[in-house]
Amino acid sequence: MQTLLFDVAGNDGKKGDQIAKYLDSIKMTADLKILILEDNETDADLVCRQLKKSGLSFASEIVHTRKKYEDALQNFKPDVVLSDYSLPGFDAVTAFRIKQNKLPLIPFIIVSGIIGEENAVELIKNGVTDYTPKNNLVGLAQKIIRALKEAEESKERKSIADKLAIQTAELIVANKQLLFQNEEKEKRAAELAIINKELLAFSYISSHDLQEPLRKIQTFVTLLLENEHQNLSDKGKHTLHRMELAAARMRHLINDLLALSRVSTTELEFEYTDLNSIVEEVKTVLRDIIQEEGATIEATELCHATIIPFQFRQLLRNLLSNSIKFSKPGVPPHVIISSSFINGSDLKDQKLIPGKEYCLINVTDNGIGFEPHFSERIFEVFQKLHNKEIYEGTGMGLAVAKKIVENHKGIITATSELNNGTTFHIYIPVI
Repeated sequence: MQTLLFDVAGNDGKKGDQIAKYLDSIKMTADLKILILEDNETDADLVCRQLKKSGLSFASEIVHTRKKYEDALQNFKPDVVLSDYSLPGFDAVTAFRIKQNKLPLIPFIIVSGIIGEENAVELIKNGVTDYTPKNNLVGLAQKIIRALKEAEESKERKSIADKLAIQTAELIVANKQLLFQNEEKEKRAAELAIINKELLAFSYISSHDLQEPLRKIQTFVTLLLENEHQNLSDKGKHTLHRMELAAARMRHLINDLLALSRVSTTELEFEYTDLNSIVEEVKTVLRDIIQEEGATIEATELCHATIIPFQFRQLLRNLLSNSIKFSKPGVPPHVIISSSFINGSDLKDQKLIPGKEYCLINVTDNGIGFEPHFSERIFEVFQKLHNKEIYEGTGMGLAVAKKIVENHKGIITATSELNNGTTFHIYIPVI
């Protein structure tokens, strides 16, 4: 085995510059390694001198047996192989296959004087990089540089392909995990939906079935008070009156549970509706209590919105009833209903969708209000902030109101100060 080191020649400056540009383009340096498979030392020397003359800077090893060739591929790790076609014990075709197994990406160029152009073309079709006849070595350097450039591009393509393969495999795994998670979430959502429906159905049936025995209790209490009034002691009369009040509260609770069940289970049919007409309908329903309490309900130029009409009537009825009920003693209730359009980006603290347009409905009263830290608690089921002996109710009205707003994909909040009124803010997305 013979190792030779050649530097860039200074004679042929123009060709040297061209080689340098080639080297720069493929990011090669003077560390270029060329393995020459040749049994004729004179021919090998001619090849090296021609490459030197062309301005190529390289280190080389010259071998001529299969064993030394295989060792050089493993230890010398060449950047390119130049091979004679016919060698002692084996040929260029065998040498090419050995190179493909060990270093598949490096160029393999045949330098021979015994094969014709047709055989050379056939070899190139089978994977050999290039061919140069020994009697015309002038273009060998440029073929080497071109082959190295192509090899570098092939390495980059393979590197990119390998990375893409890894990323694709990771993406496939991630997609499988995501699909599994989604399937699990869908299963849990379906199970929860079934459980929820069963609970709501149970609530509805239970509430409905409770009506009949409750009516009987109220009927029997009334009969006792009317028919046995003279025979009852004052204590007995007081006890029956308390039973009557308890039955009435129970009936209110059942009706509120039924209302919550209907809000949760009814099909949602949206309509583009004038909110002014909804307010007028609610005022008609509440006419007696409005007149009795001397209440004033103001609503001017409310916007149109896409809503579930019967649910929205119930929402406003609950809010207006709430405002009238919790009025200040001796002060007539005064409720103002207003509306406007806002963008979700304008109120980030309300968890609205940025860029989404909303219809904001404000319901403001002059009632007793509540302390600000109760602003979330008031929407919970069965929550009451005030003495039940003074203010009747089950604590379900605002829970129903919140559920209705959620059915509209909206948000309801409340701001208040003790003895300074309350404002309910309803955000309904514009569809």
